[in-house]
Amino acid sequence: MKRFAFIGLLFLGLQVHSQSIQSPSKKITLNFALSDGKPTYQISYQNKPVVLKSYMGVKLKAARDLDGNLRIDSVRQRNVNETWEPVLGEQSHINNNYNELTIALYQELADRKINIIFRVFDEGVAFRYDFPKQSNLNYFIVTDEVSEFNLTGDHKAFWIPGDFDSQEYAYNETKLSEINTEKIDLNNGIGLKSIAGKYVVQSPLMMKTADNVYLNIFEAAVVNYPVMHLDLVPNEFKLKSHLVPNAIGDKAYLQTPCVSPWRTIMMSDDARDIVSSKMILNLNEPCKIEDTAWIKPMKYVGIWWEMHVGKSTWDYAGSQNAQNAADGQLKPSGKHGATTENTKRYIDFAAKNGFDGVLVEGWNVGWEDWFGNWKEDVFDFTTPYPDFDLKAVTDYAKSKGIKMIMHHETSGSVANYERHLDRALDLMKQYGYPAAKSGYVGRIIPRGEFHDGQTMVNHFNFVARRFAVYKLMVNSHESSRPTGYSRTYPNYIAAEAARGNEFNAWSNGNPPMHETILPFTRLLGGPMDYTPGIFEIKMSAYDKTKKEQVHTTLAKQLALYVTMYSPLQMAADLPENYEKYIDAFQFIKDVAVDWQDSRYLEAEPGDYLTVARKDKHSEKWFLGGITDENARNTEIKLDFLSPNKKYTATIYEDGADADWEKNPKSYVIKTVQVTSKSKIKLHLAKGGGTAISFQPN
Repeated sequence: MKRFAFIGLLFLGLQVHSQSIQSPSKKITLNFALSDGKPTYQISYQNKPVVLKSYMGVKLKAARDLDGNLRIDSVRQRNVNETWEPVLGEQSHINNNYNELTIALYQELADRKINIIFRVFDEGVAFRYDFPKQSNLNYFIVTDEVSEFNLTGDHKAFWIPGDFDSQEYAYNETKLSEINTEKIDLNNGIGLKSIAGKYVVQSPLMMKTADNVYLNIFEAAVVNYPVMHLDLVPNEFKLKSHLVPNAIGDKAYLQTPCVSPWRTIMMSDDARDIVSSKMILNLNEPCKIEDTAWIKPMKYVGIWWEMHVGKSTWDYAGSQNAQNAADGQLKPSGKHGATTENTKRYIDFAAKNGFDGVLVEGWNVGWEDWFGNWKEDVFDFTTPYPDFDLKAVTDYAKSKGIKMIMHHETSGSVANYERHLDRALDLMKQYGYPAAKSGYVGRIIPRGEFHDGQTMVNHFNFVARRFAVYKLMVNSHESSRPTGYSRTYPNYIAAEAARGNEFNAWSNGNPPMHETILPFTRLLGGPMDYTPGIFEIKMSAYDKTKKEQVHTTLAKQLALYVTMYSPLQMAADLPENYEKYIDAFQFIKDVAVDWQDSRYLEAEPGDYLTVARKDKHSEKWFLGGITDENARNTEIKLDFLSPNKKYTATIYEDGADADWEKNPKSYVIKTVQVTSKSKIKLHLAKGGGTAISFQPN
């Protein structure tokens, strides 16, 4: 790591009440001031206000709040310009360049101290509350946060409702003034309807102003603290932090010295700056794992989609036999997916096509009576069903050079999972499983806790740390959304924490614009296991009465492997469906999952995204372009390619008659010779996409 820092103590005294600091490029200016003893901040971008006077501070239980009666004790500034190397990532080197302002505040009435730390990057501003060690503030309880974001107008916003238990919603595109969760169909999600209020939305909140400035409000480094949602003040364009409570209404239990998460406001007149930003990662602590050689990217297939389309089931006995299953009298239903023989079929397919691993869901007992019953001890994570032979599967996978991926569905019973966790990890080590997919469907046990509360944030981070002790990787589903913790523990290889591809199998699905919004929201916090690659688009292929379908073309499913970053990528469809379209499947086989460089070529949230990425270990480049429900024609310069090299570009594009709804499987594959001076014209059908591989000659 290369690091340069300048630190200066600007003053000590009580007379100064305001301070300013700019980004390294001087495009962004942050102003801090005390207003009648209350801390406030304002932000301007290119000399135009983007955040008006907004109050700051923290409210405490049974103690004087730290949001007023404050004075400035001292101010420090420093500049940091460093480069670090992620273990896995969109690029091999990340620059971390910011100017920092630390305001040390003192509350004389209570003899207490609180520091507010600002970091101003070229793409945005971050601030956090720092509680130094002090005798009059040792152990304390946070009841609220006075973190405001007072915006300048009625911006366009991309939002989902503030559900403390789920992010699995389709995005709404409205004006800020039109945000109202009572006006949307909450059945778009499978959350537990823990809706915080009709004007509460989740962060990250992506926005666009009338004068074409892109804004994003989010948070980074959420550790030992609840997730922040955003409360819109009715009839105003002001957002306030809305912390997720625990079972008795408290927000966070803290002990000094400690810090809050970073509150972030990204801004740019170019949407590509938002979607490519590494600001969230940069605000997290460096990697704490000394030996990271065992943390490796994976491309996998698995026994999973066949359950979603109704071909098989997770349970062995069938829900009609739940009582017999509870009594230990397991009788096979004949539809169980996770059998030894079926798993061997997937292993054969993975080995034949160069995949790294196979995921198996439904391998362990408990699935007959697992969902919605608030039962504490459904799964033990070590006992397989009678038709799944752990040793036989493991031995067969080893003989084929395939790694198995474990599945840990907790059914929301977190206390039970933690009790069994070390035994489950011992089992993974015994059988050579390098990674596990965890799940948290259902209400949380301990009862009254939420997925986004402090208790669960601590749990998700604890699991990542515990997996690291065993040198294992984890991919969480139904967790709180990531905020860059994968920098600190890169074995936290991926997460779902948003509305994934599975919804297309059995619900009204994900609208075509969905995948153009996620990179501006969910993916800012870390890689997403979106499970792309569905080729059999319409569910009527499995049941003629079904009307559900994937809301993309087949070519767009290929492009998602580039636009939706993750070092853990699933070819989610059934092996037999890939064999029907083996020529298109070649792109999934070829595409890399770990990158040396990434270039965001075109971007507009809700409309389109085009990304080019270079394989970390070769000179190969891959491009993915996607659009929303509108067809799109564009021309891409290939100046990201290495100069003085010739490449064979294999283009997987929508057919002339392709349409996500009417003709989603129409695609064309062609090859052309290109260089860095070439241009390629792309045609994207409605709900369509283009995927390109560039092979140096």
